[in-house]
Amino acid sequence: MGDAAYDSDALRSSIAAKGAQAVIPNNPSRAIKYPLNKPLYAERHLIECCFSKLKRFRRVATRYEKTARNYFAIVTIAATLLWLR
Repeated sequence: MGDAAYDSDALRSSIAAKGAQAVIPNNPSRAIKYPLNKPLYAERHLIECCFSKLKRFRRVATRYEKTARNYFAIVTIAATLLWLR
């Protein structure tokens, strides 16, 4: 799922090569329009809200943890705290 700014043929073909479906609205300047799964795209709002809530945790937003393993652990702790609320 992506914003209209990510609407490019290269990105769409890369997603299709991985066996996934691109859920990206068409850029208004695009000549060939691709179909959009609107109910699935509406779920993008849930993902955006989740990222917004995770960024309230300063350690997640500023990325103090330098290794991917430690950063994943901090994101997991933050997600757990959000789930418990």
